[in-house]
Amino acid sequence: MTQLPALATSSRALAPPIGLTEDAAAERMRQGLGNTLPTKTTRTYLQIARDNVFTFFNVVLWGLGIALIIMGRASDAVVAAGVVLVNVAVSVIQEVRAKRMLDHIALLTRPHATVQRAGQPREIAPEQVVQGDVLVAHPGDQCVADGPVLFGQGEMDESLLTGEADAVAKHPGDSVSAGTFCVSGTLSYQAERVGAQSTANQLAQGARRFRSELTPLQREVNLVIQILLLVSVFFELLVVGNALIAHLAPVETVQRSVVVLAIIPVGLFLAISVAYALGSIRIAGHGALIQQANAIDALSHVDILCLDKTGTLTTNALTFNRLVPLAGEREAVQRQLAAFAATVTSPNKTTAAIALAFPDTPRQIVAETPFSSIRKWSAVAWDAGDDEGIYVLGAPEMLLPALSLASQARLAASLDPLVAQGLRVLLFAQAAAPLALDAAGQPQLPALLTPLSLVTLTDTLRPEARQTLASFATVGVQVKVISGDHPETVAVVARQAGMPTDARRISGTELATMDDAQFAQAAEEGVIFGRITPTQKEHLVQALRSQGHYVAMIGDGVNDVLSLKHANVGIAMQSGSQATRGVADMILLNDSFGVLPGAFMEGQR
Repeated sequence: MTQLPALATSSRALAPPIGLTEDAAAERMRQGLGNTLPTKTTRTYLQIARDNVFTFFNVVLWGLGIALIIMGRASDAVVAAGVVLVNVAVSVIQEVRAKRMLDHIALLTRPHATVQRAGQPREIAPEQVVQGDVLVAHPGDQCVADGPVLFGQGEMDESLLTGEADAVAKHPGDSVSAGTFCVSGTLSYQAERVGAQSTANQLAQGARRFRSELTPLQREVNLVIQILLLVSVFFELLVVGNALIAHLAPVETVQRSVVVLAIIPVGLFLAISVAYALGSIRIAGHGALIQQANAIDALSHVDILCLDKTGTLTTNALTFNRLVPLAGEREAVQRQLAAFAATVTSPNKTTAAIALAFPDTPRQIVAETPFSSIRKWSAVAWDAGDDEGIYVLGAPEMLLPALSLASQARLAASLDPLVAQGLRVLLFAQAAAPLALDAAGQPQLPALLTPLSLVTLTDTLRPEARQTLASFATVGVQVKVISGDHPETVAVVARQAGMPTDARRISGTELATMDDAQFAQAAEEGVIFGRITPTQKEHLVQALRSQGHYVAMIGDGVNDVLSLKHANVGIAMQSGSQATRGVADMILLNDSFGVLPGAFMEGQR
């Protein structure tokens, strides 16, 4: 066991890198050292035209049409190829219109990079980053280039590149890769490999192909086309054989071939393409950006909708509610909590709400463990000024093992009434042992914690939540709430949204003790899941899919990325992290999932 190095101390004591000047960045851009591979949101105009014109069936029918013209049967050629030409024109026009609208809307959710230019942070588009730029990554931000960490510390989610769910700690000197996401902490890194040289762009093409998944409708249409194609080939052989036996003229043989090929519904693919385009346009007008063309169709097949609580059912605008002292005087505990919120180097919504209620000045940090959705706690140590010591803030259940039995009993008596009110409750404690790393280099929960107070926060239910959940219940879609909060807190919010009061509640600690069969049964029977880790969210979605369910997942945070990737339909909130928007099939532009019932009906129509 080793003591955590005082990385946070350097972030206070030393100035962060100032980065390039604007003139230097402009010069490097002129030299071709820019990150010049922006992500394409839709196909190009040339791809749209090519994919609609040069299909197998179109080439066959137009070939027959040309043969008829050569034989002097222009009117028959029009019958053979004219309808296909009209369908192609309609399809291309509709897709071009859809492309323009979707490209315009996609600008609203375009990811940005925070760059240090001459010591001043500013947000720019990823393609404006140049080699040598110093970039800053906060929790939820995506790295847009490869390079070394220069300053700060944090943990990166590399699952989109490596498939490994565990967050990887990063310190100065370590490398980060484009396409990874900051889970906790704040760090500065230098862009060394940009554009085509970065890891993300080298893997982008394969990743997009891997992401594609056919809907049941698309699979059924493909099967019908394949069967009818085999039938037409059989009849074509009969036509050719009859022509040879009866010595028919070539013109008559070609005419009969055209009639036989007419049994293949050549316009079906085009009709589906047009329907997807029109559906995307209509849903875009109501506040949803479709990133996968078949997302609306896929949504119509969903029978289980999984959603997060914070930021999805609720507005994610946390407000400090109250401080419940457990030890010491209230004024002293409030002062220590205020110092904690002001001192953390990676503030989140929780610490921001506390800092707003109790403003204070930062202390001199000795060591720090940033908050992580996996650990569900953070810690800061300072050794100068008032109230020096080691302080921890996190979910009570996660800090429980470090409390004495007497403290656990006192905590339960104070905690249960607050949880029953639907409040978000955190435990603020002081540690006796220094912050440390375990054998794997991961932060270790300090031992011998002394509980100081409970901190409660409130969140507001989204106004459309109740009506939306009722709409899904009407059409037979089962809703499951999967959250990192306490199961009872989640249950109270779910009841406010109109979900059943007797819904089964399951905690992440219970799931951790189950084997695969028990886990699958719990995923099927449970409705409210609390204290769930990102990996458990992913496994819940996989367990539901393995039992034949068609699953949609709504999320907004980095902890939802894995579950969105493995769902049949991944849906992200616009205000969520770049990570969730990057992997989602659909983005709710106004952060309102009230558009989903309409999208569900659009897909069925």
